[in-house]
Amino acid sequence: MSKPKPKDEEILQVLKEIKALLEPKPSPPPPPPPKGLWNEFIDFISKYKVLGLAVAFIMGMYVGQVVQSLVKDILMPLIGLAIPGLGNLSTFKIAVPPTALDAEGKPLDPNWTGQLFGIGNFLVSIITFIIVAFV
Repeated sequence: MSKPKPKDEEILQVLKEIKALLEPKPSPPPPPPPKGLWNEFIDFISKYKVLGLAVAFIMGMYVGQVVQSLVKDILMPLIGLAIPGLGNLSTFKIAVPPTALDAEGKPLDPNWTGQLFGIGNFLVSIITFIIVAFV
């Protein structure tokens, strides 16, 4: 029994495939010339929206200062008025061991050797944080 001979078209197809494999592939295009530092920086800013982020950061910083001023200069004196005998809460201090304090928050007794805890500024910071967190 003899094997059937491949058709001329099949041979031609196989030869074309071999030719395609043996031909060198075209070289890749050359890399683009360097843009320069300034152009790369501009591309980075436009791609990642860095300018908007910087503006938002600066605005947030100043809004925080406005809120802090609102709390320290308006809310704390109002709280001090609402609680009789407290005065301005932002300058509130606690003496340990307890002693009498003058209007500036200094001990009246010159021989007192305790510590003063100025919790007023801490309370201002806590209230400011709460307001900023909810805004």
